[in-house]
Amino acid sequence: MSNENKGLGTTVQYLAFKLGSEVYAVDVAKVREILDFPPITKVPRTPEFMRGVINLRGSVVPVVDMRLKFGMSMTEKSVNTCIVVVEALVENELTTIGALADSVQEVVEIDPANIEPPPKIGSRLKVEFLKGMGKIGDSFLMILDIDKVFSSTELMLVKEAASTGKDLVEPDNYQD
Repeated sequence: MSNENKGLGTTVQYLAFKLGSEVYAVDVAKVREILDFPPITKVPRTPEFMRGVINLRGSVVPVVDMRLKFGMSMTEKSVNTCIVVVEALVENELTTIGALADSVQEVVEIDPANIEPPPKIGSRLKVEFLKGMGKIGDSFLMILDIDKVFSSTELMLVKEAASTGKDLVEPDNYQD
């Protein structure tokens, strides 16, 4: 293995999480917090992958089922199911999103030299969502570019749902 530095060559920390049998990761700088599975309020007329909104200390945060977003089956609630609250930058605006995951694995450090470009074929997920494939030992994890996972159109729907959801997450309002 070569010791030469590629660019700055600084090791980056990633939060690894599972969707089905696949391991994904996101830069820890984008992660605000990890929540147990709280009650989610459904918002009518939103995309299928948008599970609803949660009340996070008075703020409305839209929750996206990452499994549905990536063409998998809907996330089933289990003891390990959690919401990874991330901040995505879309069109120069920071948007807080709750990403539903089957489980959080660990924080891993990956040297840029151990990150391969995303594959061109054979991936369930469109490769523009991927920063690359992080190599850890003999296995790989898919490093997501969280800023590119959602299109600006999808994020507009998510933001509209969040603003609509403000009325839904008030404690005295009727919910099904």
